[in-house]
Amino acid sequence: QVQLVESGGGLVQAGDSLRLSCVASGRSPDIYTLAWFRQSPGTERDFVAAISPTGQSTYHTESAKGRFTISRDNVKNTMYLQMNNLKVEDMGVYYCAADRRTWRVAVMPSEYHYWGQGTQVTVSS
Repeated sequence: QVQLVESGGGLVQAGDSLRLSCVASGRSPDIYTLAWFRQSPGTERDFVAAISPTGQSTYHTESAKGRFTISRDNVKNTMYLQMNNLKVEDMGVYYCAADRRTWRVAVMPSEYHYWGQGTQVTVSS
């Protein structure tokens, strides 16, 4: 089992940058595929990006490509989401998720086994 704790959210203006962090603890967190999801009020939890256990493979949605970068540091058991040129539509609660299966691109929330509590990102225009 793994526990996930996100941080780094906040209130920014459109065009600003933020870096979110997700610290994983528990049993062998470096063997999990990790991902970021975003949820806005009244909407489903949407996939943003995922990274393989070693960090060698990543996948970003089309809307995230070029602006967001997912990465991880297995020594620190921490995953990151660098978000640049933020837009109002990027606003929401960002969740960290872990999948205990081998690396594959899983975009549905139901495919992930563990979740953090979320961190709020607010973008003003």
